[in-house]
Amino acid sequence: MGRKVTADALALWPGAGSSSEHATLCALEDGLAPLPVARFDFPYRREGRRAPDRANKLIASLRDDVAGLCERLGTTSDRVVLGGRSMGGRMASMAAAGATGETKKGSEPFTEPLPVAGLVLISYPLHPPGKPEKLRTEHLDRLRVPVLLISGDRDTFGSPEELASAMEAVPGPVTMVTVPGKGHDLKGSDELILSAVRDWLAGRAPRG
Repeated sequence: MGRKVTADALALWPGAGSSSEHATLCALEDGLAPLPVARFDFPYRREGRRAPDRANKLIASLRDDVAGLCERLGTTSDRVVLGGRSMGGRMASMAAAGATGETKKGSEPFTEPLPVAGLVLISYPLHPPGKPEKLRTEHLDRLRVPVLLISGDRDTFGSPEELASAMEAVPGPVTMVTVPGKGHDLKGSDELILSAVRDWLAGRAPRG
């Protein structure tokens, strides 16, 4: 048995090449009912553009989405679990760590973390495919909330071994679920993902 993650809602964002209508996000919304699950798109997707915005704009939009969700539900962000697929999960984790996504000289890379109940990171993009030296780990040591990490053992954005090594930097409790035979898209794994998230929220050790 693990620690139950107390949450009033789950907020999810998609990967760079998909939308909030992605099948996995929809499966989580349907399968976790009656827990409110909100699916959001980033600005570039809402505006009909393909290329993602810079991280600072993505994070700012995500923070606004969370604020609006909390207002609608009458709750606070520390009672909301954030997450998503690939880039969506990464941006959620950066917001929870207080990363600003700013890269301009003289700008602050970190600010006050967004208080959240936990993080669900599906296919976390640890590094670009074929470039294991370009790690996206600069904020991980600031994550003090429970983290659920779900990835395939053939994911070119980060192997199970690479992810396990990177997650050692996270001060909060990390639960890793590795899906055998699956790549970054985790195609056909929605039931397993749903089961893992449901068990993690309930404080049980996820299967897989």
